[in-house]
Amino acid sequence: MSATLQLTEALISRRSVTPDDGGCQALLIERLAPLGFDCETIESGPADFRVTNLWAVRRGQGSGKSGGKLLMFAGHTDVVPTGPLAQWQSDPFVPTHRDGKLYGRGAADMKTSIAAMVVAIEEFVAAHGERCGSIALLITSDEEGPSVDGTVKVCELLKQRGERIDYCIVGEPTSVDTLGDMIKNGRRGTLSGKLTVHGVQGHIAYPHLADNPIHRVAPALAALTTVEWDRGNRYFPATSWQVSNIHGGTGATNVIPGQVVIDFNFRFSTESTPDALKSRLHAVLDAHGLRYDLAWTLGGEPFLTPIGALSEAMGDAILAETGVRTELSTTGGTSDGRFISKICPQVVEFGPLNASIHKIDENVEVASLDPLKNIYRRTLEGLLL
Repeated sequence: MSATLQLTEALISRRSVTPDDGGCQALLIERLAPLGFDCETIESGPADFRVTNLWAVRRGQGSGKSGGKLLMFAGHTDVVPTGPLAQWQSDPFVPTHRDGKLYGRGAADMKTSIAAMVVAIEEFVAAHGERCGSIALLITSDEEGPSVDGTVKVCELLKQRGERIDYCIVGEPTSVDTLGDMIKNGRRGTLSGKLTVHGVQGHIAYPHLADNPIHRVAPALAALTTVEWDRGNRYFPATSWQVSNIHGGTGATNVIPGQVVIDFNFRFSTESTPDALKSRLHAVLDAHGLRYDLAWTLGGEPFLTPIGALSEAMGDAILAETGVRTELSTTGGTSDGRFISKICPQVVEFGPLNASIHKIDENVEVASLDPLKNIYRRTLEGLLL
């Protein structure tokens, strides 16, 4: 059994449903401290939702093209709930092998990546010692949860300390059909709204005595679906606006409701800003003469790492290890990269196949574990030697 597989299984066996770390980070410290890493545990959040974060850094001398730069790996030890246990073919916290796959909650998202990072670092340090640049890890137990006491808190602390981070690899599962076919070099922003349109409740047989807010808002919704918010750019698709929920009515068939509540979301590119999107949407609602309240929630701003040293080094590593020419993409949901990009100029995400993440019987191809580890190690060699 390879070192990567052993560590992956050890991490999966720890029950770390968000925000619990389940002892995963303590295990990582046991592996990192002997390599010369200074390991700091940073706890945050209320007592009933305590988050554990790990900041571990090894200062290298650096030489040649590394120039003493720091490469940080980032990830999360927390996992989503298992769902109905009866639907799993095996215990989600007992690593299980079937047909060349390793099953368990977190196998793909993202305990395999964390194990591959740590073993890659062990091999790299053993081979190159002090001749390399600096390496760090930022690990949280609050990525699958609210994400308010995890990576964002550590990034704020590192900024206060004046810590310089040159490159960051986030171990999110990004591969689609085969290991290495996709790197995320950015993510769209997310902006949500809860719109309450007010009318006048009344008997459905006397509509002239009521004011139906569903009828009022329908033309506005139709107009919003036709707006071109932006056209995207080389890296991002056009901004998308989508309704996710509509709630209206008393449940009775003979009552016109007094209000309707609509949840919607923007997934937006770097061509738009939250303020501009808010202003344009308000203008459409106002043009339709609606009486409404609107509460906004900014889930995260977009981030982008243009083609550069990090994406090129990782692309070269993937090609050398797998023969796959990778694709840069900004598709998908949000990640902790949105926080790290505030303190690090080059952030990419790369990890195993994402087909089974958050699903019953989450799994990873066993044969992909060591190639993933080797890609991380080759990237270290490409940037820090």
